[in-house]
Amino acid sequence: MKTRLFAALAATALLSANAAPAAGALKTAVFAGGCFWSAQHDIEHTPGVKAVVVGYAGGSRQHPSYQDHEGFLESVKVTYDPAQISYPQLVDAFFHHIDPTDAGGQICDQGPSYQTAVFVADPQERQAAEAVKARVAKTLGKPVATRVLPAGTFWMGEGYHQDYARKNPASYMAYRIGCGRDARLKAVWSGH
Repeated sequence: MKTRLFAALAATALLSANAAPAAGALKTAVFAGGCFWSAQHDIEHTPGVKAVVVGYAGGSRQHPSYQDHEGFLESVKVTYDPAQISYPQLVDAFFHHIDPTDAGGQICDQGPSYQTAVFVADPQERQAAEAVKARVAKTLGKPVATRVLPAGTFWMGEGYHQDYARKNPASYMAYRIGCGRDARLKAVWSGH
């Protein structure tokens, strides 16, 4: 009887060890990367990223909207699996999808709501984000304008902004080409 009980417990432990990570193992990170359509479009293809939603972060008022988000940055909330991508790797991927040297916004989208930032939830994230930022500055040989800011409330954006590039591919690509985003990012990151 003890042998069967031990075998059953061992089998259960083995199955538990090989089971997929629980949904609770997923983490979130918030980034402001200029136009949130592009920020979502670019980061969602990163291995380990499970979901990306657009919205507003960095402000102090309640319930910002697209028509009234003064003081907020257009942002994305990224849900990721830390077993597949570490937080520093995710921050590095984010930096490679923006022009971190642009203090006024991002490429054709200029103004306070389009500035870039990494929102950090704790001292470990701050340390990791600052280390990636320093490495990026060294790599590019230029000052990095992207700020590292304390995380606050992330306000979900309107439904028509969610997955805009996927739902409106022709309109989004016309915007992206007209903005010159890919050419600028290639110029910034070429050879790095």
